Amino acid sequence: MRSWYRVTSAGVQRQACVRWPKHPQGHGRVAFLPFTPIRLKCKKPKDYRDEPRTLGEHIRKRRRESGLTLGEVGTLLRVTEYSVFNWEHGRTQPAMAYFPAIFRFLGYDPSPEPRTVGERLLRKRQKMGWAIERAAAELGVDEATWTRWETGRRVLIRGRHRELVSRLLEGSW
Repeated sequence: MRSWYRVTSAGVQRQACVRWPKHPQGHGRVAFLPFTPIRLKCKKPKDYRDEPRTLGEHIRKRRRESGLTLGEVGTLLRVTEYSVFNWEHGRTQPAMAYFPAIFRFLGYDPSPEPRTVGERLLRKRQKMGWAIERAAAELGVDEATWTRWETGRRVLIRGRHRELVSRLLEGSW
């Protein structure tokens, strides 16, 4: 006759849910160490009530404060819930086209205040949701020139370009 047992910290109890063979180690007993210390390890979840540093952390903080799921935020931003998950965990960055919707969802622009003309150009491009190609086409310059302006590797020259950039940044565009 086979017996049914369940191992607990108090010893061996007769139970009708787990079936043990009569002689598992060949001697008729099951080894059990009731006072063996066990340490469970896992990463502590980040506390997003602190100051978020990345765009993904800002999205996660806002989503949690609003009580929304990843799918609901994805629907609002017109992306999949997996995209939102990857942004929140820093695996990927959103494409420039999604920045206007993200800023509307957050209610603010989380990037620091721009100090240079290049940073101001980048911020304007983010707010408009433009790729570099579109921004360069709007000003009538090539993409490499826009990139050099944005990264600070080329200073704006006097003349037509300076006037166009100032009009774009002042908001009369």
